[in-house]
Amino acid sequence: MLAIWQEYQSLLIYLAIPITSALVGWLTNVVAIKMTFYPIHFIGIKPIGWQGIIPSKAAKMSSISVDLWTSKLINVKELFAKINPKKVAKEMHPEFDRISKEIMDEIMHEQAPEIWSRVPESVKKLAYSRISKDLPEIVTEMMTDIKENIDEMFDIKDMVIKRLTKDKGLLNDMFIQVGNEEFKFIERSGFTFGFLFGIVQMLVWYFYPKFWILPLFGLLVGYATNWLALKLIFNPIKPISFLGVKYQGLFIKRQNEVSKEYAYMLAHDIFTFDRIFASIVTGPTKDKVTRLIASHANKAIDEAAGISKPVITLVAGKRSYEKMKDIAIDKTLKELPKSVKPVFPYAEKAMDLENIFRTRMQQLPPNEFVDFLRPVFQEDELKLIIVGAILGMGAGIGQLFILFGSNF
Repeated sequence: MLAIWQEYQSLLIYLAIPITSALVGWLTNVVAIKMTFYPIHFIGIKPIGWQGIIPSKAAKMSSISVDLWTSKLINVKELFAKINPKKVAKEMHPEFDRISKEIMDEIMHEQAPEIWSRVPESVKKLAYSRISKDLPEIVTEMMTDIKENIDEMFDIKDMVIKRLTKDKGLLNDMFIQVGNEEFKFIERSGFTFGFLFGIVQMLVWYFYPKFWILPLFGLLVGYATNWLALKLIFNPIKPISFLGVKYQGLFIKRQNEVSKEYAYMLAHDIFTFDRIFASIVTGPTKDKVTRLIASHANKAIDEAAGISKPVITLVAGKRSYEKMKDIAIDKTLKELPKSVKPVFPYAEKAMDLENIFRTRMQQLPPNEFVDFLRPVFQEDELKLIIVGAILGMGAGIGQLFILFGSNF
């Protein structure tokens, strides 16, 4: 083995150049991809350190994403168009008896606990049943009102940005899952392109062995392999033929497959009805929602008092009536998150968002479809390429000293 090395040392060293170049191309691409997504949180002492490009710009990336979704896939009106208010009331029906009893008991315990404790159970049930009887109609009217004014009641952009900036790992996962095959291609192509560039590098070095050749080619390999891989992911937009073979951007060729995966994530991780509902009642439009619910509750209490008001005024007095309404409204608002939970499965089935997202993504023209992955690279494409170039140059310097150090 030693004899072979001594005899063919010069040849083997030259042959090592394209192999090393291939490894450099692969490594720089791998590192560039990892630096796009990791670390999720900043590591270092600012300004020196690093945070993944996507996590570091989570708010901006989330904003870009939600603008894309609402312009190409869905709108707020459509989110609620398929929800039937009467069906919502039906799904909530098991909660109505409990809610009416708790509201009435809380009012009376607050205003006249001793007297209420002596009121016959039959009289109490009359008050309970009247409230419970009216609740389906009240809920139906309230849901109809919310649907008609949903643009004012629900800030979809706020919900998405809060979700993805709080959970940067989810933002990463969305892009990684959707572009998984493309990222693998970038890594593999680094080796292939690096090897091809390395052959050129070897020939240049053979005829012109200057010390700066290897670092320069390392820089070029790191730069070119990243640049070329990115181009091949999204281009050409339309299939073209070359030497009898059809070529098209890798991401575009996977449109049907990507649409299916992306739609699943949107429907199950972002636009779930429990998150939508939570955003409606706690988001920036919560005051409008609270006023609407209070208005309906106020009306309901007045209507319910048609039968039970004599009982209420007898027990608590007329002066307390408005105070009692305030208690009832407050109780209604507090109970809403718990009482509406039975509606979630129906609402998600009615909206059928996974199917809507998938179908519309699959129908997008290629030049619009690429936008679902392109922002990952557009945001800091040049930075990724430069990082690859710097890493490649460093590897070229190492290559120079390892393979030819004794000659310099």
